[in-house]
Amino acid sequence: QVQLVESGGGLVQPGGSLKLSCVASGLMFSIYDMKWYRQVPGKERELVAVITSPYRTIDYADSVKGRFTISRDPSKKAVYLQMNSLKPEDTAVYYCNADRSSYGGETYWGQGTQVTVSS
Repeated sequence: QVQLVESGGGLVQPGGSLKLSCVASGLMFSIYDMKWYRQVPGKERELVAVITSPYRTIDYADSVKGRFTISRDPSKKAVYLQMNSLKPEDTAVYYCNADRSSYGGETYWGQGTQVTVSS
């Protein structure tokens, strides 16, 4: 059974930092593109950052470039999202995604973790 378990969300003041973690189990982590999405009520889920496999190509949404950093640790089957200089508009539920759909494979989602940026 595939599981993606996120952690690290919470309440932070504007300008602050958080680091999200996502630990995968039940899949061959090394072959999946790993992504972070976010969603606010009433809006579509937005792709925030992606780190591909195997070449580790990285890309970010324009709204987070220069502030967020995605990384992955194959030894821990984990993907991280370091979020700095947080803004109120970063408030959302953040979801971890493991994706092989571009290769005809499956895509899996975590349960989400809430990030709230507020003073």
